Amino acid sequence: MQTIWNYEPDENVAHIEEHGLTVEDVEFVLENYESEGVSRSSQRPCVFGYTPDRVYVIVIYDEIDENTVYPVTAYEIAEP
Repeated sequence: MQTIWNYEPDENVAHIEEHGLTVEDVEFVLENYESEGVSRSSQRPCVFGYTPDRVYVIVIYDEIDENTVYPVTAYEIAEP
């Protein structure tokens, strides 16, 4: 899977870092997620999983095509 990262202010890397996560954390979850769903607030696709440090997070993304995603944001949530 290809992941698009934008390092400009107010773009996806900044949103993820605001929540204490890294690009590497998000890429790990995208490749090793536990479950998938749809965000209640944005209706975007999302996945749930653990970072390498065992933090449970949601990653919300836009699907660009069948092989490419643009992570919109990611943040820690309570485990199910």
